[in-house]
Amino acid sequence: MAGDRVFDLIERLGALLRSELRRLGAPHGLEPVLLQALAYLARANRYSDTPIAVAEFLGLTKGNVSQRLIALEKAGMLLRRPDRHDARVVHLAPTAKAQALLAALSPPPAWRAAMAASGEDTAGLEAGLTGLLSALQRANGRRTFGQCRGCRFLQRDGDTFTCGLTRDPLEPGDTLLLCREHEAAA
Repeated sequence: MAGDRVFDLIERLGALLRSELRRLGAPHGLEPVLLQALAYLARANRYSDTPIAVAEFLGLTKGNVSQRLIALEKAGMLLRRPDRHDARVVHLAPTAKAQALLAALSPPPAWRAAMAASGEDTAGLEAGLTGLLSALQRANGRRTFGQCRGCRFLQRDGDTFTCGLTRDPLEPGDTLLLCREHEAAA
């Protein structure tokens, strides 16, 4: 089946990328999942930069992620700050050190070179993979973690943006961040 071949190709791409992330992260004491957590947090909005959101995004248990976040904090890669309105909520952010590392490693240089050499229609490939990802998330009952700009809750009035779910005002840059409450626009 054609779908089986696509699965095999994506699975192999994933294995190669994890191997490359393992190689690149090793000198910094970071396994691939830690780099993935940092990369997620670098793109997460204020509703999605919490330990539970990281666990949901990575598909891991809260306890597993908690230990990994502690390791990132000890390595000087992660900052924790309490929520201004709810003391039970903790927000996470990559440090400047982590952001510099992510700029160099995410996506890995080998990925960038392969994409450039492949000559693929990047827009078409992105659209196809986005559709596949959305279908798989729906089939598994997972959150989409999409950008606000593609969310059904985003309200725009000229240059002013509001989250229709929370009624919070959004800065234009906020609409480019990942949100765990994202629901695809119709």
